[in-house]
Amino acid sequence: MKLLNRLLLILIASSLVYSCADLDENLNGGLTGVTEESDVNNPDFGKTPNVNGNIPNDGLSPAYAELLNGTANHGGYFSITEVSTDEAVITQKGGDWFDGGIWLNMHRHDFRSTNPGLNGAWTQSYGGVNQCNTLLAGGNLDANQTAQLRVLRAYFYWRLMDTFGRIKIVTAPNQNSPQVDRPEVYQFVIDEITAAIPDLGTDNGYSRINEFTAYAMLAKLYLNAEVYTRPYPYTPGTGTPAWQDAIDAADYVINNGSYDLHSDFSEVFDPANVDNVEHIFIVPFDESTGAGMNFAQMTLHYPSQLTFDLQNQPWNGYSTLEEFYNSFDDNDDRKEASFIAGAQTDLNGNPILDVAFDKADPDGAPINYTPAINELAPNGSRQAGARLGKFSFKIGQGNEMDNDYTILRYADVLMAKAEATARLNNNWSDPTTLALVNQIRTRANASTYSSLTEGEFLAELGREFFQESKRRMDLIRFDAWGNSWWEKDGHSDSYKNVMPIPLDQINATTDGSLTQHADY
Repeated sequence: MKLLNRLLLILIASSLVYSCADLDENLNGGLTGVTEESDVNNPDFGKTPNVNGNIPNDGLSPAYAELLNGTANHGGYFSITEVSTDEAVITQKGGDWFDGGIWLNMHRHDFRSTNPGLNGAWTQSYGGVNQCNTLLAGGNLDANQTAQLRVLRAYFYWRLMDTFGRIKIVTAPNQNSPQVDRPEVYQFVIDEITAAIPDLGTDNGYSRINEFTAYAMLAKLYLNAEVYTRPYPYTPGTGTPAWQDAIDAADYVINNGSYDLHSDFSEVFDPANVDNVEHIFIVPFDESTGAGMNFAQMTLHYPSQLTFDLQNQPWNGYSTLEEFYNSFDDNDDRKEASFIAGAQTDLNGNPILDVAFDKADPDGAPINYTPAINELAPNGSRQAGARLGKFSFKIGQGNEMDNDYTILRYADVLMAKAEATARLNNNWSDPTTLALVNQIRTRANASTYSSLTEGEFLAELGREFFQESKRRMDLIRFDAWGNSWWEKDGHSDSYKNVMPIPLDQINATTDGSLTQHADY
């Protein structure tokens, strides 16, 4: 990305605003997206104590560490699963963030095999597969360690299958296997998880997979079975559903696990969210020992460095779409917890300025994150769009964040059962479905439903799981992937339910055993 005038901007903004900031004062009470645990009196540049849990010394860390790659940073799996949906966008801001048009194309569903984000998502997931295979081949593993690695490898294959469809299943180091279609990969993933469950146990320590992780994963896989079993080009309605299997897997977690909805939605995601009662499968990011979560840098405008006393200037990239932001009722706690919007200030409550502001911007130099965005390209407003704040920021943090990233949590299980029940009974207002959805909404102080439609259920999934890399999967399952939304035309191209195989990977396979989807 080209971040023009960044150095000049921060120097001028600092002279105008930062010089009057008193770091001994607390945050402005109206500021959203900042963890309440932040303490600007902390002698270590205002950081809160690092409260991350102890990673088990079980020899499996090289494989689990691969989850840090691409899950919550720019340029890989997170980027392609979010920017391609109706909940996140990277606008071109003049000379900033054009990047050859790759993120504009991703937003418009003009998927191209040369997009480096696709190659990043591919290599990140296969990196996890390869580490699992290396450890499994090394021997000296007990049954529990072997089971964890098989489920972890299955998760990486789930990401690959969901994103790219036709892939290679390799189960040993330096192995070359034929490329197979998605239904075969889906069955492999299901078989691997179910075979591993008897040896997983119920508690393998912080951030490790256990039997409840496996069942939660199965619930989500079965929920998407009708999608994953479709023959190419993945025409909707041609696969084999597994609604009862999804319900059964969800019920195992609900009835036997020690998980629950946390009473405070925001605390599920904040920097002190270690061992949260809602967490089933997380990535244990850590500012010192588990780098790879960069949301503050990815989403905040450059002068917002002063708002959070960040050690480095943000990149001003990601925001949400106005229509998605407005899908939240104002009294829904998830709205304030998920977004940073409105006028922005420094630590003392003084306005922060963009001295290179757009002359057509009615707000002028003061930073005001307006939900409305003027255009996708070429001159998207530099300060437009509510920003991604669900995984909230610590005062004084560096590029790397401390928040654990949620892959699967208890709300996933509840909503999987709710949806599978509605689909099995062909009734979106099924009493069980309503009760489960209302349980989620009650936690958020949102009004409860007396009836539901399919479209409203999809909207509720968006409100609950924003920024958790689930929206693309949900839109496809609801056959809404081809719908039109802001600056993106509608389409009926079912082959786009998967992304193209990265050209770099095809070119690297000299024996021709990896080929592109026919329609790409």
